[in-house]
Amino acid sequence: MARRRIRLSLLCSLLLAVAAGAGTAATASPSDPAAGPAAPGAAAGARPVPLDRVVPAPASVRPAKTPYTLGPHTRIQVAPGSRAARQVGDYLAGVLRPSTGYRLPVTAGWSTAPGRGGDAIRLRLLGTSPGGRGLGTEGYRLEVNRRTITISARGPAGLFHGVQTLRQLLPAAVERNTRQSGPWTVSGGTVTDVPRYAYRGAMLDVSRHFFTVGQVKAYIDQLALYKINTLHLHLSDDQGWRIAIDSWPRLAAYGGSTQVGGGPGGFYSKADYREIVRYAASRYLTVVPEIDMPGHTNAALASYAELNCDGVAPPLYTGTEVGFSSLCAPKEVTYDFADDVIREVAALTPGRYLHIGGDEAHSTSHEDFVAFMDRVQPLVAKYGKTVIGWHQLTGARPAKGAIAQYWGQDGSEKEVADAARAGTRLILSPANRAYLDMKYDKDTPLGQDWAGLVDARQSYDWDPGAYIKGAPASSVLGVEAPLWTETLSTSAHLEYMAFPRLPGIAELGWSPSVTHDWAGYRVRLAAQGPRWDALGIDYYRSPQVPWPTR
Repeated sequence: MARRRIRLSLLCSLLLAVAAGAGTAATASPSDPAAGPAAPGAAAGARPVPLDRVVPAPASVRPAKTPYTLGPHTRIQVAPGSRAARQVGDYLAGVLRPSTGYRLPVTAGWSTAPGRGGDAIRLRLLGTSPGGRGLGTEGYRLEVNRRTITISARGPAGLFHGVQTLRQLLPAAVERNTRQSGPWTVSGGTVTDVPRYAYRGAMLDVSRHFFTVGQVKAYIDQLALYKINTLHLHLSDDQGWRIAIDSWPRLAAYGGSTQVGGGPGGFYSKADYREIVRYAASRYLTVVPEIDMPGHTNAALASYAELNCDGVAPPLYTGTEVGFSSLCAPKEVTYDFADDVIREVAALTPGRYLHIGGDEAHSTSHEDFVAFMDRVQPLVAKYGKTVIGWHQLTGARPAKGAIAQYWGQDGSEKEVADAARAGTRLILSPANRAYLDMKYDKDTPLGQDWAGLVDARQSYDWDPGAYIKGAPASSVLGVEAPLWTETLSTSAHLEYMAFPRLPGIAELGWSPSVTHDWAGYRVRLAAQGPRWDALGIDYYRSPQVPWPTR
């Protein structure tokens, strides 16, 4: 990673989109990028958003000439007896009520009798019935006609993802928290949609700069918009330890007391972490905690002298260099430490994965690195989790079922392909494509450039299934967009670096490969701009994207 901390604050004040029709601006076909999105502001006469104008691109779209318009009598009807469906219905009502001004009562069940049950948004759980065949655990079917909108799914995650699509089919002004004029019309037809990959992640580094529970929740909401289903939290590094560990209390109390540049740092209590996990689950994201080992450990080494080979604790670190720290692989106390930390973090984490890092362990000999991984990987299994490590894990002996997260740049690493052929699954996060902290261009006031300059097209224009040379496409579990925070310290910074690139990574993870086309995608991406304006999301207006005129 590049090592210079940039102290420029982002001077980017966004104008709010005008009038209620901002989101209906994109009326040209995605196959006709030259047409571009229409100018925002003329909602009353604008056509509704075409069904295929959403991000990520749906798997199947069948348009029909029967649009639906939300009105003051619209109800949200949910499957009877399902608490999860009711929660998705309440979530949808919470999104729509402020801007529409409608009551939108959430009720259980619906009538199919003639003349009854119309003017409704229906959320239907299909379970294992034949109607859910082919939708999997996260897929959905969205059907729009003159009287109803119906979202059907096998499980609540599919309903939630269908709701995100519905949001994009409404005018962008629906995202505002004050009453707007409408109209609230949705194009008629059917969307049938399932994800390409089971793992669609985003990583947030809370170690270099600490982010509060509220800031993490805000980022979770933004991830959910694009059907991301995993939040990878980088909880420990040289600059800060961010999770309370009862058996080693100085890790958080002392190791978490600073950050890059010498700020106050911070850490999550166990109650804080549980709240992040709970909130993520309410948006159908699973939290993957990362405790980086054996390198990137100065905060731990500074907290406990016995973790150092010489028994001397180094000072706390507030810079941005890497590769200088290492747990002492020959010491037995190292594995007592790893066991305790993994046990406590695993107990707090209902998801199946636990990330043990393993990158940039330049101060650990190869022999010690292999020995360390041989000892630590079984600890993850001991506490009921599946191990994830950065792709350097493939240079050791990956445990059976282990997952390697690739952050290289050209996919040429032989050991990664060899491990994939031997059964190790891969998460793709190539730094020159998926790292959201890379600068867009040489003038970007935030971020780094050690992996190059990464604008929206480069971030989007690659195929995860073919990226690792010699690895079978079936070895790819999914994709992830990491956001490292050496230069980022506010939510506005996170937003500016994540948008517009994050939706592209999300699309690579969700949409069928046959839909991947930059010319069409850039038009669909441009239509997201007014929506981000309405949500108050800061973003970089890439010159590669034909944004609507403000």
